[in-house]
Amino acid sequence: MLNRPHKILIANRGEIAIRIARACIELGHEFVCVFTEADRESGHVRFAVENGGSGALFKISSYRDANEIFSVADKVMATAIHPGYGFFAEDFRFARRVVERNNPLIFIGPSWWVIQELGDKINTKRLARSLGVPTVPGSDRPIYDELEAVELAESLFAFQHEQGLQAPAIMVKASAGGGGMGIEEVGDPDEFRSVYRRIRNYAKRQFNDEGVLIEQRIYGFNHLEVQVVSERSGKKHVHFGTRNCSVQSSGNQKRIEVAPGFAPDEIHYIFDAGDLLESITGHSLSMAREVGYDSVGTWEWIVTPRGEPFLMEVNTRIQVENGVSAAIASLKGNDGVDIVREQIRLGLGGGMDYSQQEISLSGVALEYRIIAENPAEDFCPWVGTITEFGWQKTDWLQVHTQVPTDRPYEIPTEFDPNLALAIVRGDSLRQVRERGVQFLKGLKLNGADRHGRSLESNISYLIERTTRLLEF
Repeated sequence: MLNRPHKILIANRGEIAIRIARACIELGHEFVCVFTEADRESGHVRFAVENGGSGALFKISSYRDANEIFSVADKVMATAIHPGYGFFAEDFRFARRVVERNNPLIFIGPSWWVIQELGDKINTKRLARSLGVPTVPGSDRPIYDELEAVELAESLFAFQHEQGLQAPAIMVKASAGGGGMGIEEVGDPDEFRSVYRRIRNYAKRQFNDEGVLIEQRIYGFNHLEVQVVSERSGKKHVHFGTRNCSVQSSGNQKRIEVAPGFAPDEIHYIFDAGDLLESITGHSLSMAREVGYDSVGTWEWIVTPRGEPFLMEVNTRIQVENGVSAAIASLKGNDGVDIVREQIRLGLGGGMDYSQQEISLSGVALEYRIIAENPAEDFCPWVGTITEFGWQKTDWLQVHTQVPTDRPYEIPTEFDPNLALAIVRGDSLRQVRERGVQFLKGLKLNGADRHGRSLESNISYLIERTTRLLEF
């Protein structure tokens, strides 16, 4: 299967579509991109035509229409589909349809039953607890009954009071949700019922599942992730280290990621950060082995200021921030690890011809999510036209973007106004901070909306937050 060239349909848009297409070229495979009318000026459209010809690009009405995706796949005689992130990336029904339809394709991602098992927070928590992996105190199954939910909430509030917490709180989450969606914090027991009903109704509308997860609120935590890569056989697993994703918007959307997850040589922690990172990578791999994980995935953790780790969830897909982990990694002594490329290679049946001992991690890297938004106004999106976008190229910087740098670009209103991902590398946290600020201050980013008002971006916010990375 691996030895013959494949034609891979990229069922996504923007910068991740470009990264997947570039990886296909490097691996010797053909690719086909799709686009909607709103994305006509997107960089992934130009990349597809320039590198694959007119036959490498097809227009569709929606990235969320599975029938359209499969229609294009059949028309171009694709042999595999890569879902990128978002859209169908963690939809086990879509993944199952890919491989079980009359004209089956390869799904470049985990097997559908793995997505189904780990995509549910409840199942993930049960699996974790069975393996001795620490999880946040709370329910380990969906709660549909309001009286049962109230009883559990009261017990969690009481437990926190017993622990001496001055402001106890609990989190109410849609069990089928993810990416910060369908989550509310409750600090007043009298407000619990209304929040529970709101989340339950939201979950029914968005996910067709009213299941709700209720957990204790953990204060002052850092959000860490473990990057796992597994062979298609489900028998070989490695990790590419940790990253810290604690800088987030008010809507729990990440804005800066740093690899590795802590910097004990430069920041003092009251716990052994090295042991902590080793512990969560070990736990993540133990779960990957137990379920026979067979693709790229991310185990998400929260760590308290006292160094207590709790598993939150597993993301069964390539993530936006995969590149920041790759930036500090070398394989068999060679730099230039590309986790997207590795996902494709392994997903098409390639063997994992390396062990954990052959993966080296050194230095520090950070990733900025450059977005047209106003952080001071609750990260409100800005809509308009980018008239200038450019940066000084250096050997310690990578920028992934769908925004053209040689012509104006109108931001599509149908999607989040993400402009670029910038990955900065350095030998130390101090150096990567300095380089990060240097990049941001030198970035040329201008634009205006239809009323002539200047572009709003999160650049100043990113500069300010760079000074406090990896701290509690």
